[in-house]
Amino acid sequence: MSTHPSRPSYAAVLRVPHARRTFAAALTARLSYGTVGLAVLLSVTRSTGSYAVSGTVLSLFGAATVFLMPLRASLIDRHGPRRALLPMSALYGALLCALAALTWRPGAPAPLVAASAALAGACAPPLGPTMRALWSQLVADRELLQRAYSLDGVAEELLFVSGPALVGALVGVAPPAAALLLSAVLNVTGTCVFVMSPVLPGPRPAARREKPAAVRGLLPPVAVALGVGLALSGVELLVLAFATERSYDTALVPWVLGALSAGSALGGLAGGAVRWRTTTRTRLCRFTAGLGLVLVPAGLAPGLWTLTGVMVLAGAFIAPALTTAYLLADETAPEGARTRAGAWVNMAVNTGSSAGALVAGLLIGRLPMQLCFALAGATALAAAAVAGGARFLRAPVSDPAPPAGYRTQGS
Repeated sequence: MSTHPSRPSYAAVLRVPHARRTFAAALTARLSYGTVGLAVLLSVTRSTGSYAVSGTVLSLFGAATVFLMPLRASLIDRHGPRRALLPMSALYGALLCALAALTWRPGAPAPLVAASAALAGACAPPLGPTMRALWSQLVADRELLQRAYSLDGVAEELLFVSGPALVGALVGVAPPAAALLLSAVLNVTGTCVFVMSPVLPGPRPAARREKPAAVRGLLPPVAVALGVGLALSGVELLVLAFATERSYDTALVPWVLGALSAGSALGGLAGGAVRWRTTTRTRLCRFTAGLGLVLVPAGLAPGLWTLTGVMVLAGAFIAPALTTAYLLADETAPEGARTRAGAWVNMAVNTGSSAGALVAGLLIGRLPMQLCFALAGATALAAAAVAGGARFLRAPVSDPAPPAGYRTQGS
């Protein structure tokens, strides 16, 4: 469905018919996920006066968002994005507005706030997996598809960097709950424009709505996504601990983490532009192992500026590893299950991010800093080993049943 020159480029991706409009709409809606986390935290803290309550509410929101994502993605695969995305986005936006109304002034009842946040997370439309599945329909050539996925990954990372900055600017002139309204408007507006794109597939035929097919062979990309998420969220906390231990100004920490993001963006763009001769699975293992090998000795850095350089190098492997994980999931999934396959990878990244911060928090102060960094790198190396050794492990990954208890965040 695409036309491109003999040497596909990122410009060629955006020249695909309707790609710019569709991608811009999806990014607008996905920006909501870059703003909503901080918006929930600030508005609930201001309304209840309790960090414990705001942390619990944010955890409930994240749990419902992440762990129910494959279930929501299966609805998109089963009924088509036009039918499934709009109701999800409308409910998500309405519940965020309700949460904003509850937290606009101090004194909001904590149980009602928690219930609204959890329900909003449960309805969050999986726009990232949907857009990635759509790329595989828009772009027939695998080489150009690689560039599309890289562009998508880098753009998503920029959203999660710019989202908190946007919230910070807004709360300077309005109550924090206004950022919840902004998140709702971004998601609903972007989703409405997205589903009007002429390239979106229509409703699935009745014969294909009987039962979603099992998605097989997802162990390698899911293992890598989980390992990368674990390693990265741990490293973010370790950088703060490193700066504190060496008596650096903690105001420098965001710049170090920004270097990690910059390295990831550059690595993602460079990786997407290369004409690889190795298989997708081989690249997946090598990128993930590269991340681990850089992180293992990171704690030996003599100072914060050396560590910053190490973070740039580590970041150069992050976006390529995750982009390749999504590509492998897309290659593995049958035609009617690509959104769900991407959702499993997305869920694994976010699950790892949640767990990694918790584990790092428990280890810091109990183990030497050098060993903590080495363990973070070992996590990525272990994920690469699992992905490389899973050639014959192709157990089906079926959709989860609606959970009865606790479940954590993603787009």
